[in-house]
Amino acid sequence: MNHSLIRKIYRQKDIERIQNKLLLLGSEKKQTPEHYLNIRICTTVLVFLCILYTENLGYIVAPLIAILYYYGFYYVTLLHPIKERGKKLDREALHFFEILTLTLESGRNLENSLEITVCNVDSELSSEFKKALFETKFGKTLIEALEDMKNRIPSETINNIILNITQTDVFGNSILETMYNQIEFLRDKQILEIKGQINKIPNKISIISVLFIVPLILLLVLGPVLLQFLGE
Repeated sequence: MNHSLIRKIYRQKDIERIQNKLLLLGSEKKQTPEHYLNIRICTTVLVFLCILYTENLGYIVAPLIAILYYYGFYYVTLLHPIKERGKKLDREALHFFEILTLTLESGRNLENSLEITVCNVDSELSSEFKKALFETKFGKTLIEALEDMKNRIPSETINNIILNITQTDVFGNSILETMYNQIEFLRDKQILEIKGQINKIPNKISIISVLFIVPLILLLVLGPVLLQFLGE
């Protein structure tokens, strides 16, 4: 299925939406929206045909399963990975920006500090900043590269930090003061997330109790009664 056919099937804004989602998977992903949509449509058709010819009521079941697969494919291959990547980047953010702040404290400018930081921090967030720095060698300013980088970051927290960094650099404000505030915010956010996970533990224990412990207790209590009843 060629690109021109894909553009006839899908509206341009739908193709652009897929393109934006693919960018959020990271700079290492090189899939085009046309290629993604080709796979989505072709596999959906295959699922439809398989159900149609293998099930007795295939003409009824096949359309339903094909529709579920079509939207499920989008969730499994795009929405869920993007959500998980956002969580991963958030976990990496505090360490990365702490190292960046320490480098800035030595008196270096933002670009030099970023270069040193990405060389000493091995993470996916570091790789994205490394790509942004690489783009500055081909005509982009650092601010432009960082703005483009935001399109590849599925984290509102990190994008807000990048926005504050670029605005501080443009207006000549103290970038160290900005970084201190952002690191404090990241620490508070991390503490709140940990507290939230701790608060969920009683609910998880309750679910486990209902599913496993309560039936076991009932079996122990009612077991002798059942055995006596069956023995009669």
